[in-house]
Amino acid sequence: MTATLHFRLRLTSLPFLLATAGRGGRVLRVLSVSNTDNMAATEHAEVEETLKRIEAHKGVIGTIVVNAEGIPIRTTLDNSTTVQYAGLFRHLTMKARSTVRDIDPQNDLTFLRVRSKKHEILVAPENDFLLIVIQNPCE
Repeated sequence: MTATLHFRLRLTSLPFLLATAGRGGRVLRVLSVSNTDNMAATEHAEVEETLKRIEAHKGVIGTIVVNAEGIPIRTTLDNSTTVQYAGLFRHLTMKARSTVRDIDPQNDLTFLRVRSKKHEILVAPENDFLLIVIQNPCE
């Protein structure tokens, strides 16, 4: 039996994590969209703490945060893997959301879980962001 990763993250706080996607471990540049720096710093710290808790969970291979345009803004994986997962799961999530809305226009997609022989991919979609977590289902 495998342990399933459960997480809650207020993705509405993620505008404070907007960053330039770069190679070679560039430092994350935080852009505050609020005039109240204390609130921005608190929300940023909360998001960072939650992401670190998710990443520390047994079996987690990596996490990716993708913005509305499909650009990865935070990742723990290499660049080519990140781009591949971000692009493909953004399209899959959009299709799944569309399917849920076609079935019931009052409903919306809240979570997507895809399990294969090698990996289990968990996607938490929000209006402006996707949180993608890749984990090993055998651990």
